[in-house]
Amino acid sequence: MSAHQRRSLTLDQYADGIRAGDIGILARAITLIESQRDDHQSMTQELLTRLMPQTGGAVRVGISGVPGVGKSTLIDALGIALTGKGHKLAVLAVDPTSSRSGGSILGDKTRMARLAIDPKAFIRPSPSSGVLGGVGRMTRETILLCEAAGFDVVIVETVGTGQSETVVAGMVDFFLVLALPGAGDELQGIKKGIIELADMIAVTKADGDNKGRAMAAKAEYISALHILEPASPLWSPPVVTVSAAENKGLTELWAEVEKHHALFAEAGALQAKRRMQQVGWMWAILEDRLLRDLKTHPAIKPQLRVLEADVAAGKTTPVLAVEKLLALFSKSR
Repeated sequence: MSAHQRRSLTLDQYADGIRAGDIGILARAITLIESQRDDHQSMTQELLTRLMPQTGGAVRVGISGVPGVGKSTLIDALGIALTGKGHKLAVLAVDPTSSRSGGSILGDKTRMARLAIDPKAFIRPSPSSGVLGGVGRMTRETILLCEAAGFDVVIVETVGTGQSETVVAGMVDFFLVLALPGAGDELQGIKKGIIELADMIAVTKADGDNKGRAMAAKAEYISALHILEPASPLWSPPVVTVSAAENKGLTELWAEVEKHHALFAEAGALQAKRRMQQVGWMWAILEDRLLRDLKTHPAIKPQLRVLEADVAAGKTTPVLAVEKLLALFSKSR
């Protein structure tokens, strides 16, 4: 196929190809989502509107944890177990810092070697935009495309640093936090905010000499979770131990995910959560657009650095600076 032909897919071809589960067309549609061109963005929104009836059928799982906890190894092992049971799995890697680390498709496929060659799996990194809000929007829309293409499990992997956990937790049904074995010090090393987001904590690498430390860490996390009020009265986050290397604990881990999904679906809480996420997504996009328009407005842009310097020097207060900016913005519209 020539370069010209690759650029000339119609909206019908995109929609029909995705509904048919064509991975090539799905990949190209995701590239369309990542494009900053206005015509591509318009086409993306029309495509999503057409495909909306085919979305929503997947179990959406976010997975986070500190670097070195074994996210990729666990996802690779869990993914193989899921596709072995007949599931179609999409793995989306969210890394807002990937402009530094590369964030290439090759890199993600190298980290999940078995899934990379599994015909029932699809691996895709988020674009290396370096902007968390943009990555969040693109990932949400990519989830919908994957669901329309027939994937019934979507895993969103986050780097486990900064605000990425909050962004990912706001787009999934179930948020899994991975923790390293080792009690006490490890508990202090994991942020309270992540624990509050967790629907389950899995202590990884629970094999060999680590088994004892993994069980001790499990007890510590159970105690920590008891202090916190659960996000939903329907669910108390469990703590499990897993070994991706030995394929131990993965069945139990996924059983908890399915139990959570069935419980929330039956109670109507799953759809309620997704509706709230959609509305939250709308407000996040609105805030992002308004801030972008304000920062780039010709009447505002020259004043930004001046007012920033004045605030830093104590010549004016942050509130007065904001009021001046908003007054300029309002007057010029």
